Parts: sequence; C-alpha cells; structure tokens
Amino acid sequence: MKKIVFLFAVLAFVSCKKESEESFGKSGTTTEVQKPEALGKTLFEGKGACVACHKPDIKLVGPSLQDIAKIYKEKNGDMISFLKGEGKPIVDPSQYEVMKANFAVTKTFTDEELKALEAYVYSHLK
Repeated sequence: MKKIVFLFAVLAFVSCKKESEESFGKSGTTTEVQKPEALGKTLFEGKGACVACHKPDIKLVGPSLQDIAKIYKEKNGDMISFLKGEGKPIVDPSQYEVMKANFAVTKTFTDEELKALEAYVYSHLK
C-alpha cells in the first residue's frame, strides 16, 4: 500500500513539473480556458464514462440528461453532492444501486470537474 501511495505521489510531482516546464518560454500572455460545458462533455464521454448509461435525450440504462437536468432544476437538487456519493437520488431512485458503483470514479473528480459535469448536464435543459 505504501508503494502505491509513493508511486502516485511521484507521478503527481512529475506531471506538475512537466506542466511548468512546458509553459516556460511560450510566447503570448493569453491562455485558452475551456468552458465548463466543454470540460463537462469531455469528462462525461471520457474519464467519467457516463455516456455508457446516459444519453442526451433518451433513457438508456440511466435517465437522459434532459430528464436529469429538468428534475434537478425543479427540485433544486444538489447534483454535485450526489456525484460525491453524499446526496440522495432524486431522479430515478430505482437505479441508485447501479449508479452507486460509479461513485468510485466521480469521487475522484475535483470540484472544478464536478461543476463542469453539472454545467454540461444543465446545458441539456429544454
């Protein structure tokens, strides 16, 4: 276990160092900032693998993004707490056990990533 923690620490340090080295000497003062919805879409389709169960406008395994956004807005729900595994299911409680397995992934997201994912879901409101 100590070896795994040490390995992650080393990898984090190396990746941080690489970023700072890459930015050194680059010209220009503007930096491209990714909009939250775009980052959310990237997470939804990639790292989060949410797309396996959720589609924009149809129910697959889980509810559609349109339904999720509508219900969370109507009930003033806290999507981020839910994705952290701290909130109660309000969209489709019968599928909660299926979704619970995915908290292992969403709990690793940063607050910025969770906000971006939430922004992406809300971008499907009609």
